[in-house]
Amino acid sequence: MQRLSVVIANYNYAQYVGAAVDSALALRWGDVEVVVVDDGSTDGSAEVLERYADRVRLISLANGGQRVAANRGFAESTGDVVVFLDADDVLPPELAERLAEVWTPSVSKVQFRMQRIDEAGVPFGEPFPQWRSVPSPADIRRWVVRTSAQPTPPGSGNAYARWFLDRIFPLDASIGESADSGCIAAAPFHGDVVTVPDTVVGYRKHGANDSNLLSDDTRFAREVERARARWRFAQQSIGVRPEEVDERPLFRSRELLQFRAAAVRSTPGERPLPGDGRLRLFLDVLRSPLHPGDQSWRARLVLAAWCLAVLSVPRSLVRPLVVLRWRRR
Repeated sequence: MQRLSVVIANYNYAQYVGAAVDSALALRWGDVEVVVVDDGSTDGSAEVLERYADRVRLISLANGGQRVAANRGFAESTGDVVVFLDADDVLPPELAERLAEVWTPSVSKVQFRMQRIDEAGVPFGEPFPQWRSVPSPADIRRWVVRTSAQPTPPGSGNAYARWFLDRIFPLDASIGESADSGCIAAAPFHGDVVTVPDTVVGYRKHGANDSNLLSDDTRFAREVERARARWRFAQQSIGVRPEEVDERPLFRSRELLQFRAAAVRSTPGERPLPGDGRLRLFLDVLRSPLHPGDQSWRARLVLAAWCLAVLSVPRSLVRPLVVLRWRRR
């Protein structure tokens, strides 16, 4: 590994983006390039970012969404390794050093654990994902091929090889507006995904997080739609024609199973996964503990029991079950 590029797409995160840039500039590595794309912010982000004009590459765009900003940021970057840092997250100083220790020509992605931090940057909870054991690249590839699922952190917890990103960028609209989802989904199909469990990236939790599932019942169906789009994008990135994409692995994903169950009960009539329904879900729940993955048998059975409860109880009890599951997260 030679040059590390950190690409930050910012939209109205004036409160946090300075900390993100500071963390990128503090990386202990001799050749770090920081590219910041401001996606039409209206909250004072421009004033914050102007303080860094002599140390980073600043690009201002009309608001077009995260995917458009990431495409521009990647096109402006030159590093052979690229991190897409969310504007409200922070990198640890040792990240580049840890990357260099494990990097090989076959690596498409290196992933780290993440530590939740509050608005003030104070850590809380346990780092995630909580792998039972460190998954090998072969484990991750096998799990993805069979179930479409993999134990991965979200965007800022990943570093990508440029040769891999060159194959999938610019990201098109089929992947939606979440730029990191296409990179994460496709990486195991192009190279080795290496896991470094002892380095953590700061994952900021606040009221504006897009991952706040409990804010809107329609978000469960949205998560299913996104998972389907990720899978189709990954398959097409290796040359599978759209009409030939096999979607059966989506029905074997335990992570997706809980969103499917919540969606079908919270928003009746929504079918974000073609062919889905309560009968199909009941059968998939019963089969779910047998599918491969990193989860313990206890975790698999608890998830199956929760899904069965959501599918079986009166609708008035669905919301309390959903809150119980995701509030714990």
